[in-house]
Amino acid sequence: MTAAQAISAPTPDPVLREDRVDYTPTAHSVVLSRHRAARLVLQWGHPSLAGDAALLVSELATNALLHGAIRGRLFRVHLSLTAHVLRIAVSDPRGERLPSIRRPDADDPYGRGLLIVAQLASDWGVEPRTVGKTVFAELAVR
Repeated sequence: MTAAQAISAPTPDPVLREDRVDYTPTAHSVVLSRHRAARLVLQWGHPSLAGDAALLVSELATNALLHGAIRGRLFRVHLSLTAHVLRIAVSDPRGERLPSIRRPDADDPYGRGLLIVAQLASDWGVEPRTVGKTVFAELAVR
């Protein structure tokens, strides 16, 4: 690495607040994780992001439950706040089942979760793990 590259390389924002909880793969865990996210984001001083954060956690946790669950294995919800970004990351043990945005028919009762995530989040994506995957969504902090 040259001196010019070292100077121009962006340094990640330091994490100001963080929360990480493992949940059993049940519908009640989605509710618990959504409420926890909203409460924490409010406590962290960002009331305008609390509703969107709760919805993103709900959608990502529901996807982990429906598409990433393995009997006896937990899923993790990890929130981290920097000066510029609130990052919501949900990890599950099914790395082979990668999410993709669907275009459901108007009468389909399911399949809109990632459409909602893509609309609300300033960025979202998937990261592989040694076991499983992490799906994340980021909200810009104003």
